[in-house]
Amino acid sequence: MNKKIHIIFLLMTTVLFFASCKEEDDAVEEYANWSSKNATFFTHLSDSVEGLLKAHPERTDWRRIKSWTKSDDTEGKPTDYIIVNVIAEGSEEEIAQGMPLFTDSVSVHYLGRLLPSHSYSEGLVFDQSYYGEFNEELCRPTSFVVNELIPGFSTALMHMHRGDYWRIYIPQQLGYGSSATSSIPAYSTLIFDIRLKNFK
Repeated sequence: MNKKIHIIFLLMTTVLFFASCKEEDDAVEEYANWSSKNATFFTHLSDSVEGLLKAHPERTDWRRIKSWTKSDDTEGKPTDYIIVNVIAEGSEEEIAQGMPLFTDSVSVHYLGRLLPSHSYSEGLVFDQSYYGEFNEELCRPTSFVVNELIPGFSTALMHMHRGDYWRIYIPQQLGYGSSATSSIPAYSTLIFDIRLKNFK
């Protein structure tokens, strides 16, 4: 992770964590000011990555990828994009095999979490395809069709190659928006670690 972006990320998550405490009766609201916190976080991250890529267009470890649901005719808003941190890339042979299509079935390992909140300093893990620490030999990937997913997740998959390991940041506009879903509050930025194993 770029040092400047890493420092910005740490500062923002620290502010988000401590800002969720209430002084009234020592009560704590888990997701206080959640909408504005998530919007501020994603705006700062998007601006930082956009600035990094403009200054260093050769960088491939950070990417801004426009959602497949948005027109390519205009630049669009920051929330029309997902932010990607490439942790590992597939081999040359895997890259040559292409990327999943919208109607393809994929096999992936993934972990999804929220931004830090009062009880979850690293963000609540709301879904994952494995338990405990990831182990390539023991964990079995989960399969689903690309077009059955939220726009941010499907957009990432359609730009990945077998063997890629990405951390993606999805703005609420490309996630669940103003709707709460299970343990995911409304207006949540979603953070996913995704390893693409296969597609067909």
